[in-house]
Amino acid sequence: MTESTVHSDPRTAAPQVAQLQGAPDWRAIDFISDLHLQPSEPQTVEAWRDYLARSSADAIFMLGDLFEVWVGDDALDESGSFEAECVAVLREAAQQRPLFFMVGNRDFLAGQAFLRRSGMTGLSDPTVLHWAGPNILLSHGDALCLDDVEYQQFRAVSRSVAWQQQLLAQPLAVRRAIGKSARSESEQRKQSGAPYADADAQMSATWMQAAQAPLLIHGHTHQPADHALGGDQWRIVLSDWHIDGGIYRAEVLRVTPEGWQRIRPEQAGTA
Repeated sequence: MTESTVHSDPRTAAPQVAQLQGAPDWRAIDFISDLHLQPSEPQTVEAWRDYLARSSADAIFMLGDLFEVWVGDDALDESGSFEAECVAVLREAAQQRPLFFMVGNRDFLAGQAFLRRSGMTGLSDPTVLHWAGPNILLSHGDALCLDDVEYQQFRAVSRSVAWQQQLLAQPLAVRRAIGKSARSESEQRKQSGAPYADADAQMSATWMQAAQAPLLIHGHTHQPADHALGGDQWRIVLSDWHIDGGIYRAEVLRVTPEGWQRIRPEQAGTA
């Protein structure tokens, strides 16, 4: 597997698109996103742990918001931390098959130490995957949600190196407090019933054209669906995961050379 970068025409408003070559012996690959792993939702964490142990996929792609919040890779050095426990799960799974990770809007501070210690390969957003058929464009999806103007303004600031360095210079305890506040705000939004912005149709088409990819797979919106865009073009939205409090919501998108299907995590070992 190799990764390189191509530069799109800036007039298209498309970002740089990284390229990933899949292994020729892969027969099935899985895509998941928006698990929002956190200690307060142990059933979701356990379902994710069991899925990684059982999946029969040849590779697994985690397209952002794997964690509800990631306050910095130094959290891994805190004895018994939730982050360290999750990385141990990932490291064990990475010994069985390749794992790929793309940051989302909740875990964008995950860095090289996280990737190294988990055994995963980091992906740029967006990345186009070349494997067994039509090109597949991969993204977390948040950059496509142009109607969420307030978030897009925050995203432009928070992805800068200077902003991240300033935040990571704060003591870990301070960053954990900030993360707790962010989780509280997120929960209030969920309870208010405020809808998530959807991916902008024109921007999605622009990205797909720049990547020469008829398939776009992304998460972020928590609105899982297969959107037919005309011709052989599809925008495939991943499911978020929530398996606590009497609610079951979780899907794995399994892609094979024949197409794709949505399965429950517990079916991933046999599908």
